[in-house]
Amino acid sequence: MFTAARIFAVAALILGIASSAGAQGLPLAKTPEEVGLSSERLKRLTAGLKNDVEKGAIPGAVVLIARKGKVAYFEAIGFQDRENKIPMAGNSIFRIASMTKPFTSLAVMMLAEEGKIQLPYPVSRYLPEFKDLKVGVEKKDEATGKMDLLLEPARREMTVQDLLRHTSGLTYGIFGKSMVKDRYNAIGAFDYHNTNAEMVTKLSQVPLQYHPGTTWEYSMSTDVLGRIVEVISGLELDAFIAERILKPLKLADTGFWVEGEKRQARMAEQQVDPATGKRPPMTDLTKRPKWMSGGGGMVSTAPDYARFCQMLLNGGSLYGIRLVSRKTIDLMTSNHLPPGIHYGPLVPIQFAGISPTPEEGGGFGLGFGVRMEAGRSPLPGSVGDYCWAGAYGTYFWIDPQEKLIVVKMMQAPALRLHYRYLLRHYVYQAIVD
Repeated sequence: MFTAARIFAVAALILGIASSAGAQGLPLAKTPEEVGLSSERLKRLTAGLKNDVEKGAIPGAVVLIARKGKVAYFEAIGFQDRENKIPMAGNSIFRIASMTKPFTSLAVMMLAEEGKIQLPYPVSRYLPEFKDLKVGVEKKDEATGKMDLLLEPARREMTVQDLLRHTSGLTYGIFGKSMVKDRYNAIGAFDYHNTNAEMVTKLSQVPLQYHPGTTWEYSMSTDVLGRIVEVISGLELDAFIAERILKPLKLADTGFWVEGEKRQARMAEQQVDPATGKRPPMTDLTKRPKWMSGGGGMVSTAPDYARFCQMLLNGGSLYGIRLVSRKTIDLMTSNHLPPGIHYGPLVPIQFAGISPTPEEGGGFGLGFGVRMEAGRSPLPGSVGDYCWAGAYGTYFWIDPQEKLIVVKMMQAPALRLHYRYLLRHYVYQAIVD
């Protein structure tokens, strides 16, 4: 395990902290107190994670906290690979799963700013396969007592905005149970052997789970957005994101796969499950995948993702390079769910630890969960903070009121919710200004 002093040295190296040459990374606060955080109280976070590593609950984690534009906490704790006794490092590479979604959503908004995509337009304008989709409705046959899946015309077409806010009528076949989900699984809609074009063709052949615009359901919507980016830009999704987002922000360790032995040696792994004696399966991202999943296919590091977050917090720019306008970021981080919206059964899973329901003071923007009220949620935060997470255990949030960025990288899927909750309390209790 690294000492705090050594971690800050690693942070300086990885983040390219300010030098006479004018570095382009996030600067390092001299002390956490410089940006209104308590060094003493932050020790609770370090001690808590170290204790859980020692107990064998998690292999390890990297946590980066930046406030007022400066890194105040950057710790690599435990193991990158417990079984092979490889210590966690500040530049360890993680599968970020659904933390891919903000990259894809931003790509769509960049094309919208260029007049190439319009959010109110039907998806079928860009993907003709999605014209005249039907909605699957389960109904019991009174004669036989069996459930049938009836198809009815959608009341309206899904729009690009519906895809961005997960009100498209699409779902995930891999979570929950329904007759529509059964069809997703039967055709292999979530098969990693698909290209984005093949994935869209398959989705066009099965009914929608809901009428578009009526229900918030976490879904393959962002994967469909990835295909729209490809169609409109003429580039595969990985190439567009690399050229338009990763290169300008200098996110050298972020992408859809990890190339080269030296970088592959930095990939964080789950630990062995004592119940099975095996590592839980994770996608092989040591070579270029066929499916560039805009909803969950990327890898990144804590420093890279923090720079991405700082760009969002800055209103769309970093290093003097503007990716989108401040007003676009404002639009993305506002609640887009209309009054009276219904919520699918996946909402109780609370993927990001903040439910998008009014009951918990939340909503959903164009790629993020957003907090709409100071109360209701059981977790601390501020009105206007926005976040998302990955199924393997990664998590981030941005609190504009506090000028705060928090990135947690971990590969422990079974405990992902626990550590999202825990981290919220550990971070906010350390604010002392």
